[in-house]
Amino acid sequence: MHNCQSITATYEAEQHIIAATQHILEALRLSKNVSDDLRSALKAVDSHLSSMAVKSESEGSEFTEIEEQLNSAEVKVMHWMSNQSHMWDAGPMEAANYLQAVKEILAVIETVGGLSVSENRKAKEIVFRAQHVLHIAMSRLEEELCHILIRHKQYFKLQYESFRSPAENVVYDESFTSVEDEIIEETSQRDGNCGESIQFTVDLVDPHVIPDIKSIASVMSACNHVQEFCETFIGVRREALYEYLSNLKMEKVSIEDVLKLEWDCLDSEIKKWIWTMKVIIKGYLASEKRLCDQILGESTAANSYCFVDISKDSILGLLNFGQAVAMGPRKLEKLIRLLDMYEVLAEVHLEIDALFSENNGSFVRIEFQELISRLADSARETFLKFGNAISCNASVHPFPGGGVHHLTKYVMNYMRLLPEYHDTMNLLLKDQDADKSNVVVEIDDGLDISSSTFCPMACHLRSITSTLQSNLIDKSKLYTDEALQHVFLINNIHYMVEKVKDSELRLFFGDEWIRKHNAKFQQHATSYVKATWSSVLSILRDGRTAPKERCRKFSNAFEEIYKCQTGWRIPDPGLREDLQISTSQNVILAYRNFLGINNSNVSDKHVKYTADYLEELLLDFFVGSPISLRNSRRR
Repeated sequence: MHNCQSITATYEAEQHIIAATQHILEALRLSKNVSDDLRSALKAVDSHLSSMAVKSESEGSEFTEIEEQLNSAEVKVMHWMSNQSHMWDAGPMEAANYLQAVKEILAVIETVGGLSVSENRKAKEIVFRAQHVLHIAMSRLEEELCHILIRHKQYFKLQYESFRSPAENVVYDESFTSVEDEIIEETSQRDGNCGESIQFTVDLVDPHVIPDIKSIASVMSACNHVQEFCETFIGVRREALYEYLSNLKMEKVSIEDVLKLEWDCLDSEIKKWIWTMKVIIKGYLASEKRLCDQILGESTAANSYCFVDISKDSILGLLNFGQAVAMGPRKLEKLIRLLDMYEVLAEVHLEIDALFSENNGSFVRIEFQELISRLADSARETFLKFGNAISCNASVHPFPGGGVHHLTKYVMNYMRLLPEYHDTMNLLLKDQDADKSNVVVEIDDGLDISSSTFCPMACHLRSITSTLQSNLIDKSKLYTDEALQHVFLINNIHYMVEKVKDSELRLFFGDEWIRKHNAKFQQHATSYVKATWSSVLSILRDGRTAPKERCRKFSNAFEEIYKCQTGWRIPDPGLREDLQISTSQNVILAYRNFLGINNSNVSDKHVKYTADYLEELLLDFFVGSPISLRNSRRR
């Protein structure tokens, strides 16, 4: 109102000056001492002043109408300047009236601004006053925008769920000494909690207030305050994204902090990260982009600017976590997690390209692609360390009881996880040669071998098992008893075959590999019988010794073997039974024939053990607990 009074006073002063000057000119013109030339000049000046007075009066009339328009709009704006409530809460009419007032102020500026403001003090003062009121109105609209966005925010309801992975039941230990023979669940459910259902959009702001937000955006844009609108919008929506990430318990951490995490903590963080990447990109950011499109239009520069500014810090924070994991040490325990991370990025890369398609989002696309490349390198290098770790796993002492070695359990259980990742593994290994001498697949008898058997991953897996077998042969030589060497290899080769047969590994090894390795442990079974029982059976065949003495020596030899080999271990019940039957067919049958042939020379008092009893005693072999025959339950 002070500005209005100033403009009125200036107008009145100008009129007084013109009138006073005209009065002086009239007095001079009536004077008798004025020449005709001067009188003519004074008349011309008087005429010009009269013209100025008319013009000033006309302009005053024009500005009076504009001032009334500005006065009316200013009253509405200043009313809400001191009002602590929010106009959109007061009802649609209040908001509409306010926006109309802002439009009228803008119209005043555009109308008066069309005049030569620099030459017209009154026009200049009106424009200044209108701009001042407009600035107040813009500040108020920023407050209203912030209030609407916060009050009508709707939450993205998808919360963090435990990420299932095929690696859940594997105990990792690069020394291969503490791996339990866990049951590995088939991996079809590893992605069950974060599948395609995440790919949807929701309303992050109540749809009913979208027209209100658009109206604010429209008015502020018309007033050349798009930047202020965007900054307010970005600030509120960025905080909403931070809040959601906090709800997912995915806090922003530095690369240094990630590298310091122990494996258990890092494993948990990686699983949360995998879930978060899917939820944020497929769900949350897709919804955020939709909100920007609704308010700012799909093709405006402001739209892209707002979306990128809202999301960039959070996305770069997530990508930095991935970079930290990728640059960490190439520990074997990380391979499955690295593959999980690589696959989730491969899954969402189209969404990333679409969300950040504009030039101002190119840095996100670049960072994303760099992370995919680093994860690929890290996973590949980690996997290739697998074979080296196996070959370098030397033993000083023989494995107790000749059972399945921890190394064998670790390697086979670990490999059972990989078929689920065969597409990714084949991509990562396509230019990495395996040892071809160890991975030849023979095709005979018209066997239909799947193309999976020849893929890069299959070649590498067979190379790894070949390395494992070589290592096991070296470990078997630590036993001084040749028979126990064969039992050790029987156990471990049989374990390898069973793990391949009962899993998707069969697709990559092929039935020919299974047949060959079945034959291998069966050969060792034959060699075991020969190494253990040949000398014992030779006692029965020794014709130079009396039958009674042969019977006594045979019983003593059997007792020694019994005491020793009940302490050996064959954990697989079926395999144990097969070896017991094989032994019975060779040893008990020979003993039974010996007793039958020498029935007249060997009386019952010389037969310490009957053939039926010895056959029963064979059931104690390979149970892993040494038993003295004198303490046997079956006497």
